[in-house]
Amino acid sequence: MKADFRVCLDACVLANFGVADLLLRLAERPRQYLPIWSAEILNEVHRTQREQLDWPEHLADSFRDELRAHFPEARTSGFEHLIEHLKNDPKDRHVLAAAIQARAELILTFNLKDFPEEALSPWGIDARHPQEYLLTLYEMDPLQIVSRISAIATERERDQQEVLIQLGQSVPAFSTRLLSDLNLS
Repeated sequence: MKADFRVCLDACVLANFGVADLLLRLAERPRQYLPIWSAEILNEVHRTQREQLDWPEHLADSFRDELRAHFPEARTSGFEHLIEHLKNDPKDRHVLAAAIQARAELILTFNLKDFPEEALSPWGIDARHPQEYLLTLYEMDPLQIVSRISAIATERERDQQEVLIQLGQSVPAFSTRLLSDLNLS
């Protein structure tokens, strides 16, 4: 994988703040991949933050605005004509359509069942759990991953172990691997 490897981030991934924070930092220069999303994906994140996670409106607005400002190249549009031809879960067809339009090779999602292989393979796209992708990125460049986790820890005034334990709620194998490799377990 190279730094311009396009990865479509599903709303469920972006709404998980701990995982999204690490993934977005890995998409900053020197980036490990190029994130992709649509306005519809960002609106879904916003709804989730407000309605399910009880974020104040100004905070959800700020998150969406920051994503737009920091990653203008991530936005894709003009994919609506593809939706009717897709065979994955109807509520997530817009995600696959956005990935196709942006020429992404991968969709990161916690909802793998919504993206069966037979619906993705005609388009040359794969879907993976964020944990699997984080482990792949770690194998490719462990120092980059550790430095980003260290930055998160510093910003939150916590140690790396605390950050990794918190990440372990969503990506346990990734967290366990790093805790072990860093002799923090």
